[in-house]
Amino acid sequence: MKDDFLLDETDDEQTIEFIKNYLPQELKEKFTDDELYYFMDVMDEFYAESGILDAEPDEEGYVNIDLEEVAKFIAAEAKKDKIGEYDPEEILFVVQGEMEYGNSIGQVE
Repeated sequence: MKDDFLLDETDDEQTIEFIKNYLPQELKEKFTDDELYYFMDVMDEFYAESGILDAEPDEEGYVNIDLEEVAKFIAAEAKKDKIGEYDPEEILFVVQGEMEYGNSIGQVE
């Protein structure tokens, strides 16, 4: 169990670093690591609650995920949780970066 936790923590750190490198230059300094970790947690919450994780892939093996919807959800949750007010268009880059990280390690095809 402890090894799983350490692997998850290492993966989260690698995901955050990937996202920070993925962000456009004007957003690289905008979000703190804590904010990025929060966004990732809320993304996980969205995926779990939306039913996407249980969705059947299409004939090509893909599940359609509306990344703009994910970004809007994160912005709304951050406001509700009093974390801050964020532009969903800026958070979209974080969501895309997380998805690209998954692609880069073969987690998502």
